[in-house]
Amino acid sequence: MSKNHFAAARRSFLRLALLGSAAALSGCSVTGPGPGGHNEAGAPTPPPAGADTLGTGPVKIALILPLTQGGGQSAVGVSMRNAAELALQESGANDVTILVKDDRSTPDGAREATQAAIGQGAELILGPLFAGDVRAAAEVAKPAGKPVIAYSTDLSAASRGVYLLSFLVENYVDRIIEFAASRGKKSVAILAPENDYANVATGALQAAAARRDIRVALIERYKAGAVEASVANIAALGGQIDSLFIPEQAAAMPEVSRALVAKGIDSRKVQILGTGLWNDARVLSLPALQGAWFATPENSGFAAFAQRYRAKFGSDPTRVATLAYDSVSLAAALARTQGSRRYSEDVLTNPTGFNGADGVFRFKPDGSNERGLAVVQINNGTTTVISPAPRTL
Repeated sequence: MSKNHFAAARRSFLRLALLGSAAALSGCSVTGPGPGGHNEAGAPTPPPAGADTLGTGPVKIALILPLTQGGGQSAVGVSMRNAAELALQESGANDVTILVKDDRSTPDGAREATQAAIGQGAELILGPLFAGDVRAAAEVAKPAGKPVIAYSTDLSAASRGVYLLSFLVENYVDRIIEFAASRGKKSVAILAPENDYANVATGALQAAAARRDIRVALIERYKAGAVEASVANIAALGGQIDSLFIPEQAAAMPEVSRALVAKGIDSRKVQILGTGLWNDARVLSLPALQGAWFATPENSGFAAFAQRYRAKFGSDPTRVATLAYDSVSLAAALARTQGSRRYSEDVLTNPTGFNGADGVFRFKPDGSNERGLAVVQINNGTTTVISPAPRTL
């Protein structure tokens, strides 16, 4: 693909991702039952599983989502489906038809949905959300030569032709360590729970620290409800560390904060570092975390998207809804500008990347991604950007 062609696609996608609410009225036909109405509680009414179509264009794209889970409706899946509708309407595209499929939040459902979509002529698979479902969808899509843009945060689900659009912990860790190194940090301790997310984050930090000549002085792992002893071991290091990395979920951070205060770890002397999981009101007001740094997408893009979503559907989107929005926007832009090579590997992995609601991103040939992330500092219940997200990669 030529640079001129790719530049046109990138400009088109940038326009799609940043259009204001007025553009939501532009003409893209939406067919099928759709969730445009609301129930008595004011929530958007979801479409029947497996019976939904967006658009009427000649290029067919599958959108595989967990619309149901355990026999009931999935708020996450419905929110992502709504975001896809919003993206298509704002694009004004008449090039694509989105085949919305319910994977029932199971690998078998994902496999069946992918097979059905390919049978209907889908050229590209968007979704699923969960790692096991992504692997199942890939078992069908890869032999058929259909690329997948999935939403799992589990990097092991990625492979050539199966691209992850999600927020990967590896990206969060690399960004925060890169910034810490630029601020002169030389020695870090890791305080991590015993869970899969922390396993990945700990490995990523060790690799990132090695690349930037930062010493990992101590790794302390703890079970839920038993963090204080690990914090005491870190406190015993005294001046041997200048930073402390804590890859913990927002819900567990109040307990961690109490332990940090109890053991005398002062965030004014030891720089506390985290990931995008901390972009949560439960974390931002914790006493021990005032002054802490973490990497995250800049909030402005999501805030603008959420405002337009609320105007259309009368409810708040889930945080991951932008993944569906961005992937549909990208698929529509490439269908419009790239002809028959629209979803080829060289188009999808062009190093210039794309710009979405959460900023710039690009896919790597191995299926992983890179995202432009900001670094923010926690201050009195809010965050301040101290290193803006890059506008290009």
